[in-house]
Amino acid sequence: MATAQLAARVSGKGPEGLTVGYTDEGSGPPLVLVHGHPFDRTMWAPQVDAFAPTHRVIAPDLRGYGESDVVPGITPLSSFADDIAALLDHLGIERAVLGGLSMGGQIVMECYRLFPHRITGLVLADTFPAAETQEGKRSRNAAADRLLAEGMKGYADEVLDRMVAPYNTKAAAHVHRMMTAASPEGAAAALRGRAQRPDYRDLLTRVSVPTLVVVGRDDTYTPVADAEAMHAAIPGSTLAVIESSAHLPNLERPGAFNAVFRDHLDLAGRAVPGPGAR
Repeated sequence: MATAQLAARVSGKGPEGLTVGYTDEGSGPPLVLVHGHPFDRTMWAPQVDAFAPTHRVIAPDLRGYGESDVVPGITPLSSFADDIAALLDHLGIERAVLGGLSMGGQIVMECYRLFPHRITGLVLADTFPAAETQEGKRSRNAAADRLLAEGMKGYADEVLDRMVAPYNTKAAAHVHRMMTAASPEGAAAALRGRAQRPDYRDLLTRVSVPTLVVVGRDDTYTPVADAEAMHAAIPGSTLAVIESSAHLPNLERPGAFNAVFRDHLDLAGRAVPGPGAR
């Protein structure tokens, strides 16, 4: 078994020979954490620390982000999902709980669409299932053009106060570092792919695994009303609203976020055994 220090540096080969950086820590039932845009796997550091004592926690860098290969052009959510499936294969993990935030939550929905038999539980954080509107498509493609022309800093400066509530200054520094370090080509490709995403609302009505829907109380990107609608659509789901946080409650209020996450992992563990532990 790799040590935690080595785990942060190992790489696996996904589809098309893609090199994917990932963290693989702990042992027990597998838990896969999918980051949002324009971040990297370090956004899950508080959750890796919290859950590695009881779970095998896998946190990949999505293609185009962090230590994973950058693939310019358009990256549809299905490509991200295929990469996650290939990483599970590489690690010998048959089934896992999948958690994702924002774009990561939409990738987790795509994973459930493509390979629901490999998923033992879902965590959908600060995300929404609807397809993009025509105006939204124009906006995302314009944002992609801007990133390619100007780089990440201007965008990061503008959106920081919506990503993290202004009163959460400690989390803001980490979030700003992730955004400015992201590859403009990788982030632009993800934005263009997200603009083409399918509508997952009907899919959610057929989810049959334990599901946690969680959102920051002050999130303006994906407000509480979006989370309430997903909770109403997903049979037997649990809804948690994290106070004093915006779009990244896992970093802004990790104690509260981890508490509801752990309750959910306990529920998922009782529902289905977790093969792939080491």
